[in-house]
Amino acid sequence: MNPDDPLLQILACPLDKGPLHLVPPDESVSAQESLYNPRLHRRYPVVDGIPQLLPSSGEQVSDDEHEELLKRMAP
Repeated sequence: MNPDDPLLQILACPLDKGPLHLVPPDESVSAQESLYNPRLHRRYPVVDGIPQLLPSSGEQVSDDEHEELLKRMAP
C-alpha cells in the first residue's frame, strides 16, 4: 500500500471503528506491511496489498513492540 492511498482514509479497525496507521515492512526482520491501531495495540496484516481486517486476523502486540511500531508508522 502507498501511504498516500485514499483507501487509508476510510479503512477502520473492525473492533473500535477508529483510524488505522500504515506501518511499512521492517527490512531487518523481513516483516510484512501492516495496519496498526495504537489505541488497542492491534496489528492487521496486509497480504499482497490487501488489508486483512477481520477481528480474527489482528494480533495483539506487546508494549515494547507498540513503541517500535509507533516509530515506524508512516506519517
